[in-house]
Amino acid sequence: MTTPLYGFSDNSFKAAGEKAGIRKLVDDFYRFMDELPEAVVIRAMHKQDLTESRDKLTLFLCGWMGGPKLYHDKYGSINIPRDHSHLVVHEAERDAWLLCMQRAIALQNYAPEFGDYLLAQLRIPAERIFAVAKKS
Repeated sequence: MTTPLYGFSDNSFKAAGEKAGIRKLVDDFYRFMDELPEAVVIRAMHKQDLTESRDKLTLFLCGWMGGPKLYHDKYGSINIPRDHSHLVVHEAERDAWLLCMQRAIALQNYAPEFGDYLLAQLRIPAERIFAVAKKS
């Protein structure tokens, strides 16, 4: 059996369990954001009600992983660094975001190779947000 080529076509989207699987990942991610002391600052960057944040991240990740472009259909285009440029993001905030995502990924029923791949790929936008914040 061969390992799917993640990042090609909709392989990542399918490996993540499509929209329902991504929704579960996002729900676990925000639960960790609520629970982890390292995430207090990044949690405060969000509204108290996370309904819209959960929806936006779920829909964004669907398209980002090669599935349907649901975020674009509902919210329009996104430029991750620009759209987060109003936030103060230092290394601690970047690392807290990644920690929440790492913990959420670990709870999913993903092949270990996919979990590693996904976290590595998610570091890219996290670094871009951090880089933009450093320049401000």
